[in-house]
Amino acid sequence: MNIVQFCQALYKVLRRRENDLREQLAHGAPQNFEQYRSMVGELQGISFAIDEMKTLLEKSEEDVEQLLTHT
Repeated sequence: MNIVQFCQALYKVLRRRENDLREQLAHGAPQNFEQYRSMVGELQGISFAIDEMKTLLEKSEEDVEQLLTHT
């Protein structure tokens, strides 16, 4: 697995988890405020990780979004 394949796989996992969390929050899955905060914190971490990955890849690739979503 080369670095591009690794980034694509990681991006896919992060986006899937991000979508799952957003859906759970939209449907009221957190049973208390602590669970809510935990889920929102995880979403913030995922968003940060995706942004950082894109920033690092932009230094070598022009169209990062296409690179990451191309499978």
